[in-house]
Amino acid sequence: MHLRRLALAAILAVLVAACSSAGVSPSVAPATRSPSPPATSPAAATRIEVSLTDALKMEPGSMTVPAGVPVTFVVSNRGAIDHEFYLGDEEAQAEHETEMQSAGGMRHDEPEGIAVKPGETKELTYTFTRAGQVFAGCHVAGHYAAGMKAAITVTG
Repeated sequence: MHLRRLALAAILAVLVAACSSAGVSPSVAPATRSPSPPATSPAAATRIEVSLTDALKMEPGSMTVPAGVPVTFVVSNRGAIDHEFYLGDEEAQAEHETEMQSAGGMRHDEPEGIAVKPGETKELTYTFTRAGQVFAGCHVAGHYAAGMKAAITVTG
């Protein structure tokens, strides 16, 4: 009976993983957004505080997070101008940069990113599915090109 449950759980996990990764870049999975606080288990309690500044810096400039565990980024805009926090590999960052420039800026939050107004703090909960290198970036006009990004190492 116990082996049947384990087998069923393994099959369900594979199906969920297969369904949730469709159309996603190899190193980034769709975000899971949660308006409520993350669970209290140690695996689900990964939280990272991030500051966005008008010096076009994202602090910390590098982070390490585990794959397969929800990570809540607590993002504070410490400046007087709009910023954003967008997650993705280099290709996703380039695509988002193009979208931002053609749309005139980020107008709403999305699974991979949040717009953060001056003095505001927002949370973005995201689950990375694979080990590798991704980035957080701000694509307000000129910010990413000026270096407003952080490297994120996802460990397996």
